[in-house]
Amino acid sequence: MDAFKRIHLIVMDSVGIGEAPDAAEFDDVGSDTLGHIAREMGGLHMPNMAKLGLSNIREIEGVPAAQKPLSYYTKMQEASSGKDTMTGHWEIMGLNIATPFRVFENGFPDELIQRIEEKTGRKVIGNKAASGTEIIEELGDEHVKTGALIVYTSADSVLQIAAHEEVVPLQELYEICEFCREITLDDPYMLGRIIARPFVGESGHYTRTSNRHDYALKPFGRTTMNELQDKGFDVIALGKISDIYDGEGVTKAVRTVSNMDGMDKLIAAMDESFTGLSFVNLVDFDALYGHRRDPKGYGQALEEYDARLPEVFAKMKDDDLLIVTADHGNDPTYKGTDHTREYVPLLVYSPRFTNGGKELPLLKTFADIGATVAENFGVQMPEHGTSFLSALK
Repeated sequence: MDAFKRIHLIVMDSVGIGEAPDAAEFDDVGSDTLGHIAREMGGLHMPNMAKLGLSNIREIEGVPAAQKPLSYYTKMQEASSGKDTMTGHWEIMGLNIATPFRVFENGFPDELIQRIEEKTGRKVIGNKAASGTEIIEELGDEHVKTGALIVYTSADSVLQIAAHEEVVPLQELYEICEFCREITLDDPYMLGRIIARPFVGESGHYTRTSNRHDYALKPFGRTTMNELQDKGFDVIALGKISDIYDGEGVTKAVRTVSNMDGMDKLIAAMDESFTGLSFVNLVDFDALYGHRRDPKGYGQALEEYDARLPEVFAKMKDDDLLIVTADHGNDPTYKGTDHTREYVPLLVYSPRFTNGGKELPLLKTFADIGATVAENFGVQMPEHGTSFLSALK
C-alpha cells in the first residue's frame, strides 16, 4: 500500500467510551463518558460518526451501528500511569509515562504558596480548583484592589495564575510563571503546566485576553513529531497541541478558541499543500462540559462537532488519512470534577478505503497511533507502540 501524504489527527478531548480495566485503581469504576451522555440526551444524533463506525465499537444510544462502516475502528486502552491531558497526548505520539503528573484538587501546599509570595512580594488568593472565568468573577475585585495573585488549578496537572494586565504587567506575570515553572518541575510537585491567565475589564465585566502563555514540561523523550520534523515533514499543531508538547516537533502552531474554531482551522489546514501531520485538540468537550459536569452541553457539543465532519470528508483525497480518537474520559455524570480512566475510541478513515473498514483488535496503548504515523512516513519508530498501518487495506 502506498503511503499517505497527509494524516489528520483529531483528539476529541475527554471523549471516553467506557471504564478501562484498571478503572478501580483511579476510583473510576462505572465511568462511561459517551454512554452516560447519550443516556442523558435521550440518544445522541451523530450520523457522521455513526457512518464511520462509532457504535460498531460499542452501542451508543441514538447512534446506529453502520452496516458497512467507512472506517477501521476499535477502542484503545491507556498504558501510561495517569489520566491527564499531557499523559494521554504524549502516549499518542509514542511515549509511556510511568510516573503520573501530580494534581492538586484541594489547592497547593502552603510551602509552594509561600515561595511564590516571597519571590513576587505579592499575596496569593484563591488556591483551589476552579473554572478560570468563575474565579476571575469571584476574586477579580480583590485582586484589582490588593494586587494579590489569583492562583488556581483544575483536574489537570496545572497551576494557573490570573492577573489583570493593568495590575500585574504582562512581563511581570510571565516572569512569575517562569519562576513557578522552575520550582515545580520535579517531586513533590511534578506539575505538567504553568499557565499565565491575563485578563482586562472592570468589576462584573472581566474578560480573559489572548495573552495567555503556557509553560509546559518538555516531553520525557522523543516523539513521532520530533522524528517527522527532523526528516522535513510538516507537523501542523492546532489548538493546544503545541502547548501540550511544549513546541517539540511542531513546524507550525495555530491557536484556536473553541471546538468550532478548531474545526475551522483543521479544514483550513486541509486546503494547504503539505506533507505530514495535522493535529488538532478539541478542548471544549473537556473544559466547558466535562469538568463542569454538564452532560447536556457536552452532548450538544458532540452533535455540533459531528455536523462539521462532512466538511472534513469533502476535503480529503485518496492520499489523506483521518484518525479520530480521545486522550482520556471525563464523564459529566460521574462524581467529582476529575478526568475518568476510560477506553477511548479509534476511528481511521480514508477515501482510499473503497470497500469500507472493519474492526481492528483492541489496542493496548495509545502509542500505536504514533507508531502508525511513523511507519507511514518512514521515520524512526517510537520506543512504544505497534503500527496498525498494514491492517488498513
